[in-house]
Amino acid sequence: MLLRLPTSVSEAQEYMTEGAVPIGGATLVWATWQRDGFPDRAMSLRELPEANTIEPEALGAAVVLSRIDDRVPEVLRRAAAGVGTGAVRRTATVGGNIVGSTLRCLLPAALVLDARAVILEPEGVTETDLAEVLAKRHLLLSLRWRTPVTSNYVKAAAEPGGPSPLVVAAALHRVDGGPPLLRVAVRSEDEVFSESAECHGDAEDVLRTLRNGSLGRLPASAGDLVGRQVTDLLARAADR
Repeated sequence: MLLRLPTSVSEAQEYMTEGAVPIGGATLVWATWQRDGFPDRAMSLRELPEANTIEPEALGAAVVLSRIDDRVPEVLRRAAAGVGTGAVRRTATVGGNIVGSTLRCLLPAALVLDARAVILEPEGVTETDLAEVLAKRHLLLSLRWRTPVTSNYVKAAAEPGGPSPLVVAAALHRVDGGPPLLRVAVRSEDEVFSESAECHGDAEDVLRTLRNGSLGRLPASAGDLVGRQVTDLLARAADR
C-alpha cells in the first residue's frame, strides 16, 4: 500500500484523482483492511495545514482527539475527552470519529454547535452540512461553527460490551433580534436525535418544547438526563 501525505489542498486533490483512499487515525479501518485487503493507495491528511487547525470556531479533521483543548467550546472538548482510552485518543482523529465511526461520539457535540463541514472533493473545497457528509461519506477537512454562549456534555456510564453509552450534548446560542436558541443532541442506542427550542421561559417551558419534537421519542432515562443537562445549562447562562 502506497501512503500519500499531501501538504497542500492541490496535492490532496491530485491523490484523490489517483484513487487514494482517505484514512484518519485508522483505528477502525485497519481491522477492515486486514480482513478485506489493503487498498493500493491511501492518503492521510496529517500533514495538511487546513486539516490540522484548532481554533475557537474551527477544528481540523486530522486533529487527534488528545490534542483538543480549551481553544474549542466545552461541549466539543468534553466529547473528545470521553472517547475510548488515552491510547485511542492519541490515534483517533476528528474526521475518523465523525465520518468513519459508527459510534460518532463527536457528532452530538458538532450538531449542537450547528457546525458546518468543510469538505474536499477532486473539484475543490466546499462547505456543506453534517447530514450530507454522513450520507455521502465526504472527505472532511474541518468543522466550523459560531461560538455559543455556553455548552455542556455528559456521557453516561455503560457496561463493557453493552450498548453504546447514552450521550447528551447541549449548547445555547445568541440570536440577533430574538431569544436565545438552545440546541440539544442525544445519542441513544446508536441513534442520534437532535432538537432546538427558543428560550422564552424557564427550563420547564424549554424542556416541554424539546419533548414535543424528536426528543419525545427518547426512553425515560434519557429524558431525565436531558432535563438535568438543560436545567444546568440555562442556570449557567443566567449567571453570566
